[in-house]
Amino acid sequence: MTIADSVLLTDLYQLTMLQTYHAERMNETAVFELFVRRLPPERNFLLAAGLEQALDYLENLCFTAEEQDWLASTGRFSADFVAALADFRFTGAVQALPEGTAFFANEPILRVIAPLPQAQLVESRLINLLHYQTLIASKAARCVLAAAGKLLVDFGLRRAHGAEAGLLAARASYLTGFAGTATVLAGMQFGIPIFGTMAHSLIQAHDREEDAFERFAAAQPGNVTLLLDTYDTEAAAYKLVQLAPRLRERGIAIKGVRIDSGDLAEHARQVRRILDAGGLTHVTLLGSGDLDEHRIRALLAAEAPLDGFGVGTRLDASTDAPTLDMVYKLQEYAGQPRRKRSEGKATWPGRKQVYRRVAADGTLAGDCLGLEHYPQPGQPLLRPVMTQGRRLQPPEPLSVIRDRVRAQLAALPAALRTDETAPPYPVDIASELRELTTQLDQKPH
Repeated sequence: MTIADSVLLTDLYQLTMLQTYHAERMNETAVFELFVRRLPPERNFLLAAGLEQALDYLENLCFTAEEQDWLASTGRFSADFVAALADFRFTGAVQALPEGTAFFANEPILRVIAPLPQAQLVESRLINLLHYQTLIASKAARCVLAAAGKLLVDFGLRRAHGAEAGLLAARASYLTGFAGTATVLAGMQFGIPIFGTMAHSLIQAHDREEDAFERFAAAQPGNVTLLLDTYDTEAAAYKLVQLAPRLRERGIAIKGVRIDSGDLAEHARQVRRILDAGGLTHVTLLGSGDLDEHRIRALLAAEAPLDGFGVGTRLDASTDAPTLDMVYKLQEYAGQPRRKRSEGKATWPGRKQVYRRVAADGTLAGDCLGLEHYPQPGQPLLRPVMTQGRRLQPPEPLSVIRDRVRAQLAALPAALRTDETAPPYPVDIASELRELTTQLDQKPH
């Protein structure tokens, strides 16, 4: 078992609440919904991601004997409660937005319906899984829109906040339209295309830059992409022009070059001129180095002749918006709707559905947040994905999710596809939901 598989990867209060529910025999059906309270600045939309990992977690949820022994050793929990954990499994139902679906504030992207202890325990890990991939997918989608069809590669593993984060960032960025990742394990685990060039250290380890280029090309004859900016970017480009004929005699073609520092637009223009004049018009130019959607858009506006971009730190850490206000709240218990009324954190009660309207030209026209049993005009977005603790369908291929994302991005109103904050997308609250909220507010607590 890995750390990520352990049921103890949770907050302590989940277990202390479970002991309370156990002692009071509170096992009635609970309904929790996971949603984002508000969008970060400049985020005009979000993309739901991470559902497959969430369902894997729910299907495999259990306490090992070692975990039970450790809980008993803490002295925090009663012996009968710890013993009962041996049979603990998730047996509930889940509805969710399909991965890659655009969504907005207050719209549930996942609903859990299960006995209260089960629905409660999974809160922390579900948020952990869905929050991060949704965060990164939403950031990556902005890069895809800015790049306007240019190749994008995830370079962010080394700056991601932990191993699992780096791996899931590769998945989240790929499903939004990135061509691939530099993270090798993502290729093995998810079938994502992997990309790589070289580091400056390989150049520095050689006495002559051109020797480093030639030896790397000989070692990687089918994927010769060389890093030019270790010393002098333009001088390195001239060295490639001189090296190319010798490599060609050995059946090796230079595929591309990467520029990682300085004025990328100006270096790209100079390198493109040098390579073209030397007959290397087929060689592609990849830019990297602290890039994000804003810098990509600026480089293309400056007509930098770059064919693609490696995006790392600012993607995998989502540096401009490193968190989402994502929460998982009780909406119904024992057949009765529930509502949190905390100042600034109030929730809409009951089991809800998101109804999406689409204009005649295919553009998203607006959503309605309503109660599940009071249908509204538009397409309902939440779909059943699990019942009795088991998936209803096998995991979707990433190719299917990529197609969905492509369609979702194309359907967004033009103002939402920019880097700047746009007027909020319309999300109406159904009258029945407002009436239910008013009724609950009038009850004593």
